[in-house]
Amino acid sequence: MTETVHPVDEHLPAGKLTALGLQHVLVMYAGAVAVPLIVGRALNLSPEHVAMLVSADLFCCGIATLIQSLGATRWFGIKLPVMMGVTFAAVSPMVAIANANPGPSGAQILFGSIIGAGIISILIAPFVSRMLRFFPPVVTGTIIAIIGITLMRVGINWIFGNPFGPTAPNVVDPAYLKWLADATAPGSALPAVPKGLAIIPTVPNPKYADLTGVGVAAVVLATILLICRFTKGFLANISVLIGIVVGGVLATAIGLMTFDKVGKAAWFDIVLPFQFGMPIFDVVSILTMSLIMIVVMIESTGMFLALSEMTGRKIEQPDLARGLRTDGLGTLIGGIFNTFPYTSFSQNVGLVAVTGVRSRFVCVAGGVILIVLGLLPKMGALVESLPTVVLGGAGLVMFGMVAATGIRILAGVDFKTNRYNSLIVAIAIGVGMVPLIAPNFKQWMPHAIHPLIESGILLTSIAAVLLNLYFNGAKQDTEATVAAARQADAH
Repeated sequence: MTETVHPVDEHLPAGKLTALGLQHVLVMYAGAVAVPLIVGRALNLSPEHVAMLVSADLFCCGIATLIQSLGATRWFGIKLPVMMGVTFAAVSPMVAIANANPGPSGAQILFGSIIGAGIISILIAPFVSRMLRFFPPVVTGTIIAIIGITLMRVGINWIFGNPFGPTAPNVVDPAYLKWLADATAPGSALPAVPKGLAIIPTVPNPKYADLTGVGVAAVVLATILLICRFTKGFLANISVLIGIVVGGVLATAIGLMTFDKVGKAAWFDIVLPFQFGMPIFDVVSILTMSLIMIVVMIESTGMFLALSEMTGRKIEQPDLARGLRTDGLGTLIGGIFNTFPYTSFSQNVGLVAVTGVRSRFVCVAGGVILIVLGLLPKMGALVESLPTVVLGGAGLVMFGMVAATGIRILAGVDFKTNRYNSLIVAIAIGVGMVPLIAPNFKQWMPHAIHPLIESGILLTSIAAVLLNLYFNGAKQDTEATVAAARQADAH
């Protein structure tokens, strides 16, 4: 009697395996490369360094995917069809760290906090796998909604320009600059200029909200909408990627995009650890990132439970612990190789449901493809060369879909018979909006806690958990968690 192989463990023909693995990679590619672009630019790194971050990110996506899908020892890997990618949940605190500490030294603090959070996540994974009752859909939906709302600011700034720097809405009037130069020139009759004098920008900046760039972003957005409306299946799943490609072609045609950096980049290079020097371990930054990782792991738990239901493979608490440990291990590897925290990509979980292919070896093939892409610096340089207006059009969709996912999860929450749930959502989102609306609210608070309170996502997470405990207590409802995870088909 021959032993029946479970569909999850089925070995497919090499050609089919490669094609299906590439499909998984294309579905996640746009989301995977967005974070290194956001954080690299927040750190004010050179284009070469940002391109290196993109390559390192793809490489580590592949490594984490292999560990999660194949399994590594009895401690790591849930052995389900899971694609691992960098999480958007950590973007806001990472940008806060980057803004406070720009340049390579800031990168050392950032990667130190990621390494620390990775180690802590590995240690606490078994406990987190038992914490589901503290994160019902009313909490996770609220957190995911605020993640999307927070990230929308990034997409909008990609289109129009950042509020500060060369693309700020206003620049200093040249006449004012000439007066200041004359006033500070040797022999000037005017008294010495006070230390710290700053001239307020008052003249509209021609680089801000340039109509050509706005037009390119609109074309990217229109392309994505057309593909979503008139196609189905695989093409619809990669609509964002196709929109970026169309935007890149248009930007090249009108002279906004050049390929000089792509030409200079090597064809092949090894991703090396600690490219910015040895990491710096800041306790508050590590604590901030660890709290974010708890939220990420809770979301992963929901994904694993939903995937278990889709594939027909029952998973127990030890399996969950192995999967969550791998989130931590992927994050640790990410910090070592100059990249970011990792989690299971939910759009790929949705792809398993769409295609009906349950073999984990499809994701293993996807992981190998990602590693290969990470070893090709020209790919990283090509992504870095994309004008921000192209990414902005896609960012509206990517980040907006994150917010929409949170709203869809909240749609399944009982607001009719439980009036407390409305209060939880309202107050938690309000608290999370504080850093967005009033970024200087923390100016009289101890500097040591600034990284903790600069993230609206973190404030919302803490508020939602505490409010839910206060109003609803801690009830275990695995079915509700699985239903919420099924809604989260965009990360």
